[in-house]
Amino acid sequence: MYQNVIVVGHLGADPEMRYTPSGVPVTSFRIATSRRWTNQSGEQQEKTTWFRVTCWRKTAELAAQYLKKGRLVLVEGEIDTSAWTDRDGNPRASLELTANVVRFLGGRGEAGPDIEGFEGDLSSGENEQATQRRSARRQAADDEFPVNEDDIPF
Repeated sequence: MYQNVIVVGHLGADPEMRYTPSGVPVTSFRIATSRRWTNQSGEQQEKTTWFRVTCWRKTAELAAQYLKKGRLVLVEGEIDTSAWTDRDGNPRASLELTANVVRFLGGRGEAGPDIEGFEGDLSSGENEQATQRRSARRQAADDEFPVNEDDIPF
């Protein structure tokens, strides 16, 4: 069996990075997804769902370095739920996502730092050489096929 979930939302706080006893980097952060609609009586409604996200290894390092509170991201991975009872005896639950891919959404510098030369994909399989090759190919394509503002149809 296989599950894969894609969630798009804003970071609720800056990521927190730590290391396992064996030295593996782990980064955690929360993202909020919101849905707005108008009910039958014409009133605006909104529902926000929070997800706890955990990233491992290289993805963890990059997420801790580049993500900031408020940043719009797409997270893809496996989801799990956990339930517990709080101190007051109320039942609680949370949605926990183990990220395989984290992508920046929105413009550069939007709700976060300008990341020069970074393409926005924090995939765990990504390595520096692959990123450099992709950047070189894009630069070569840009040099070979320059875009003029007159070429844009809108």
